[in-house]
Amino acid sequence: MSNAVRLENLRKVFQGRGGGPVTAVDGVSLEVKDGSLVTLLGPSGCGKTTVLRMIAGFETPTEGEVFIGEERITTLPPNKRRTSMVFQSYGLFPHMAVFDNVGYGLRIRKVPGPEIRTRVLSMLELVGLAGTGARLPSQLSGGQQQRVALARALITEPRVLLFDEPLSNLDAKLRVQVRQEIRRLQQRLKITSIYVTHDQDEAMTLSDQIVVMHQGRIEQAGSPEEIYARPRTRFVADFIGQGNFLAGTVRGVEDGRTEVEIAEGRFRVATGGFRPGDRVWLLLRPEAIGLAAPGAGRWKGQVSTATYLGGEVFYEVAVGRQTLLVKVGHPKGGAGLGAGDPVGLTFDENSLHLVPREDKG
Repeated sequence: MSNAVRLENLRKVFQGRGGGPVTAVDGVSLEVKDGSLVTLLGPSGCGKTTVLRMIAGFETPTEGEVFIGEERITTLPPNKRRTSMVFQSYGLFPHMAVFDNVGYGLRIRKVPGPEIRTRVLSMLELVGLAGTGARLPSQLSGGQQQRVALARALITEPRVLLFDEPLSNLDAKLRVQVRQEIRRLQQRLKITSIYVTHDQDEAMTLSDQIVVMHQGRIEQAGSPEEIYARPRTRFVADFIGQGNFLAGTVRGVEDGRTEVEIAEGRFRVATGGFRPGDRVWLLLRPEAIGLAAPGAGRWKGQVSTATYLGGEVFYEVAVGRQTLLVKVGHPKGGAGLGAGDPVGLTFDENSLHLVPREDKG
C-alpha cells in the first residue's frame, strides 16, 4: 500500500508572548497509508493541530517537508493541495441553505449547475441528510450540522480529508453516533483521513493507526491494539486507558521473559528490551485484575472505594502501601463490595507489561 501523506522532520516555531521562540512541533516524521484513517492524539498543546494545519497549508513549517503522494506540497497554498478540512466549529455559512453550503466548493471550481445539483443531492443522501437541502444550518441539530460540514468537505473529492476535533461540540451520545458515521463513510469511500482529537475513545474506535503526541513530538505510533497493549512509555500507557503502575527493577532476562521485582514479589513478563538493573514500571490494567474471596488470589487487599457505573464497577483496593484500580465489567458477585471489605486479587502474568522508569528515586 502506497503512502498518501508523508511528513519529513516537520518543525514549527512560533513567537512566544514573551518574545522568545516556542517550539510547537519538533521533528515529526510520519507516513500515512493510502485509504487509512490516522488519528493524531494527545493533550492540549502537544502540537497535533499544528501538524494538521501544516498538512492543510494553513501553517508553513519552520523546517521539514510535506508530501501528498510523491508531490512536495510544503509551500503550496491550501487551495492547491487537494485536501479538505472538517472543523470543530462546523464553519457553515449561516445565511446559506444546506444545499448551497454543500455545493459551495463546486461553485468556486466553476462546476456546471446541473452537475452541482446531482452531486449535492447524492452527497446529502450519502450522509443521511436527504430532504434537508432547503433548510438553514440554524434549523438543524448539532449532529446534522456536522454532517453538512462533512458533506461539503467530501464533495470536492479531496485526496486527503482532515478533521480538527470535529465532535468536540456534540454531547456524549451524539459523539458516538457521528464518529460511527464518519468511520463508515471513510471506509466506504476509502478516503485517506487524518483526524485530530484528545479523546482516547474516539481514537481507539476510529483509527487504523494512532499517533500519540507529547510536547511537539511523536511519543508512539501504531495500531489501537498495539498502543493499548504494548505502550512504550508511561505517558502513552497513562494517556490511553487507565493503568496501575508498580515501581520495579529488572533482575534477569531469560527465554524471552523479563524477570522484574516489585514490592509485592517477582514476576516474569513477556516484554523485551530490558537489562538487569533497569528501573521499570510494571503496568497492570484495571480490567486485567479479577476479584476473589478474601484470602484467595495472588494478593490480599481491602476495598477503599466502589463506584458503580451500571455496566461496570470501579474499585480502589489497598494492597500493602499501594492502591490499585480494579474494573469489573457486567458486575454480579463483586457488585456488592463496599469500603472496608477484604478481597483477593487475581491476574495473569501474560497481562503484565513493562515500560521504562526514568525517575531517579
